[in-house]
Amino acid sequence: MLGASIPELPGSTDSMQEHGSPWSRLRGLEPMSLCDWPGRVSAVLFLGGCDLRCPTCHNFQLAWETWNTPCLPRSQVMDLLRKRSSWLDGLVVTGGEAALSADLPEWLADLRAHVGLPIKLDTNGMHPAVIERTVTAEAVDLVAVDIKGPWSKYPLLTGNRATPEQARANMKQIFALARDKPGSFQFRTTLVPELTQDDLNAMQHLPPPGFVLQMQRFKTPATVIERR
Repeated sequence: MLGASIPELPGSTDSMQEHGSPWSRLRGLEPMSLCDWPGRVSAVLFLGGCDLRCPTCHNFQLAWETWNTPCLPRSQVMDLLRKRSSWLDGLVVTGGEAALSADLPEWLADLRAHVGLPIKLDTNGMHPAVIERTVTAEAVDLVAVDIKGPWSKYPLLTGNRATPEQARANMKQIFALARDKPGSFQFRTTLVPELTQDDLNAMQHLPPPGFVLQMQRFKTPATVIERR
C-alpha cells in the first residue's frame, strides 16, 4: 500500500463537518488486490478517518490516527490508476469510513469518469443519506455494508459510538435502499470474538429478503487496541 449524514453519534469527535473532501483524506493505495472485491482484480483506495471505534479494527491507524500518514497526491494516484486500468476489473474505496465526506457521491462519479472502472464502496452503514445520494447518482456499482452484530451489541462492537437505536434506524434506511436496488448492495459481518453463535443465527434475518449475510474471517490486529 502506498502511504499508509446522519446526526453525529453521541460522544463522537468525528462529525461529518470535520472531514474534508475524499482527496484530502486519501491515505493509501493498494495497486492490486484479489480479495477486496472477490472475483475481480482491483485497486484499493483508503480514506482516513472513522466515526466508530471498533475495538477489533485491523486498520485503526488509518481510521483514528490519520495525522501519522501523509495524504497521497491526486496526480500520483490518478496517474497510477490510468496506467493500470487496462488490466484492472474494479476499484474499491474503503477506509476508515468513506461516507464521512458529504461530497463522496460527486467524488466517486468524477473518479469513475476519469478512470473508467467499476467501483465498490465499503461502508459501516451509519451515513444512509450519503449512501442514498451515491446510489441514486449511480456513482458506484456495489455498496458493501458491514453489519457489526445484533443491534443490542453495537455499543460494545463500536466502542460506544453507536447505540442500538441508531444502528437499527440507520440500517433500516440502508435496507430500504437495498430493496429498491438489490443488485447494488451486499451485506457482511466479521466473525469477531464478541459474537456468539446465537448472535450469528439472529443476524441472518437482519438483511432484506433475498440477501445473504456474508461472513468474513476475523484477523487479530497486530497491536492491542485500547477502547477510546
